[in-house]
Amino acid sequence: MLDYEKEAARYDASRGGEARAEAAVQAVLDLTPGVTGRLLDVACGTGIVTRRLAVARPGLRVTGVDLTPAMVRMASARLPGAIVRADSRRLPFPDRSFDAVTSIWLLHLLADPEDVRAVVAECARVLRPGGVYVTTVDKAAAHDVGSDIDVVLASRPHRPAADAADTVTAHATRHGLRPAGHTVFRGTGQGRSPRDTIADLRRGWFTMLPPGEPRTEEFAARLAGLPDQDRPRPDPRFAVRAFRKPAAG
Repeated sequence: MLDYEKEAARYDASRGGEARAEAAVQAVLDLTPGVTGRLLDVACGTGIVTRRLAVARPGLRVTGVDLTPAMVRMASARLPGAIVRADSRRLPFPDRSFDAVTSIWLLHLLADPEDVRAVVAECARVLRPGGVYVTTVDKAAAHDVGSDIDVVLASRPHRPAADAADTVTAHATRHGLRPAGHTVFRGTGQGRSPRDTIADLRRGWFTMLPPGEPRTEEFAARLAGLPDQDRPRPDPRFAVRAFRKPAAG
């Protein structure tokens, strides 16, 4: 797992910046038509998506939560007074507090399947009847665009996807939510080049290939043999699912 306290300062620039944030926000808005009131952005990171949500739909009162102090500081600068430091597995809000809840690029980071279940349960708990929960799923698969880089990395070890769509749907259903739509959006400017992928390998972005291990360097050497070392390959396409809490009968 990356150290997000250290990653905070370069997080936006290294992950598509405002262009990716805009695409993510549009996906959320498309899956929450007509939703106003209160929205909670869980694991809001630097607040780059959270702020755009607040601006894009003025009828929403947006709150962000994140556990990493450096991320909270950056998000608070973007949305003063609207960011809370909290663990997404134990949200500090009463039941039925929000009309919409989002968790964008969170579930894939959770190595313990029980943590995924706990986060989905908490998002369902704080959601009001009739409200919508929106989350990214299958994050790792988004980067498999069929490029020569993907061919090189195909034999790398994988851990089971914590955010697999079927798994997330099962958790959501177990906690009273019903599927309410899905979409995809492009991670603009996030296409990998061989040289960038080598740097990511050596920084530990591929969690089953620790920096400095011989196998990591074997993949790095194979990537170094690809042509056009600095040419980005196609952008990833991120999958998003929505779930609705039934209105009270």
